[in-house]
Amino acid sequence: MSGHTVILSSPDQRVLAKRIIDAAPDYGVVNVKGPKRTIPQNDKMWAMLTDISLAKPEGHRHTPEVWKALFMHALGFEQRFLTGLNGEPFPAGFRSSQLNKAQMADLITFIQEYGDRHGIAWREGESA
Repeated sequence: MSGHTVILSSPDQRVLAKRIIDAAPDYGVVNVKGPKRTIPQNDKMWAMLTDISLAKPEGHRHTPEVWKALFMHALGFEQRFLTGLNGEPFPAGFRSSQLNKAQMADLITFIQEYGDRHGIAWREGESA
């Protein structure tokens, strides 16, 4: 039996998931996850990271991608920094696309708190 992905979005989908479980072989594995982060959450995160990148708080000059890696690292998400061909570090590892809605909300809250503490001028809606 090959793998199945079912999004529990309706009673019919729940029935399908139960049928798949009933037909699964012994020692099969079931993994139920919370919903993934939303597109509006993703848009908000990138707008905020761009605002921080443009503001260069405390003289820190980073791309939005590096800021994202720094915030994810600070929250304890798996993150590694490797040395690039030019000798500069770059982030590798856990991706924000793998976050669920609650994790993404925590990341956005953390970015918001950091930005507020450092006087970032948020461009509400301009980048989202």
